[in-house]
Amino acid sequence: MREITYADALREAMCEEMRKDERIILLGEDVGVYGGAFGVSRGMFEEFGETRVKDTPISELVITGCAVGAAMTGLLPIVEIMFSDFITLAMEQLINQGAKNRFQFGGQGSVPMVLRAPAGSGTGAAEQHSQSPEAWVCNIPGLKVVIPSTPHDAKGLLKSAIYDPNPVVFLEQKLLYRTKGPVPEPGEDFVVPLGRADIKRLGADMTIITYGRMVPRCLKVAEEFAAGKGVDIEVVDVRTLVPLDRETLINSVKKTGRALVVYEAPQTGGFGGELVSVLADSDAFFYLDAPLKRLGGLDVPIPYNPHLEAQVVPTEEKISAAIESLL
Repeated sequence: MREITYADALREAMCEEMRKDERIILLGEDVGVYGGAFGVSRGMFEEFGETRVKDTPISELVITGCAVGAAMTGLLPIVEIMFSDFITLAMEQLINQGAKNRFQFGGQGSVPMVLRAPAGSGTGAAEQHSQSPEAWVCNIPGLKVVIPSTPHDAKGLLKSAIYDPNPVVFLEQKLLYRTKGPVPEPGEDFVVPLGRADIKRLGADMTIITYGRMVPRCLKVAEEFAAGKGVDIEVVDVRTLVPLDRETLINSVKKTGRALVVYEAPQTGGFGGELVSVLADSDAFFYLDAPLKRLGGLDVPIPYNPHLEAQVVPTEEKISAAIESLL
């Protein structure tokens, strides 16, 4: 299978669906002529024109409100927020309007829109452009939340998100944009359904539950433990935070008897606490040979200094130490 970048996979997903369905439009700051802040929409303006790939004013509230209205009246809008931090400026329309519409009107309408946003640290963009806001939006009934970790999942999940009748917040970790991975050829109409986790590495001695940029980092540590210490670690990629595939997580922990949850966002109030609670409230609790453990980021704003920035999120060394504590 060919290998392409995460960014190219996202572009392919949008372009392939836009060619098939004229209801799909893309809105955002610099998504048109410039091709997107991270180059994801490069070439789309030339193919689809300014009617379907629209450069917008610098107002996240306006962009998101426009998408909510467009979705309610029959279009399938994709919004690109330049940095996920600026979801804060779009919250009123996203939460009070988009997320509530189907409930308010008894399912008579729907809001099939996708809000894409680059998230996370690692690019030296400092405290206002490097946050991981998934826990903010996971708390809102009516929103779905997706964080793919591979080009394959990015393309397949985005295709599913476009046609979902609910607003989907689709977070893309910035350091993953240039990573490469296998993706089916264009024309092979594949999707990755929302609500299904993926076991990225099978194992028998411990389960690591993670998502986004932490997936490749945990996989690397798992391979090192297998090669150096004979410890067989299963790595489960959550992929869709809402809806959450509880069954896959629970069954994995019942098999291995140990669980470590790893996530980039600050540990306090992070989504990792929800994942630990899911396991504690399930029958997996009775299979545990060690306490449930979570490893999140430090409870500080993201520093600009690259050495400090690297230490704010779970490093390979911190993940290894957490594994050792459970063994």
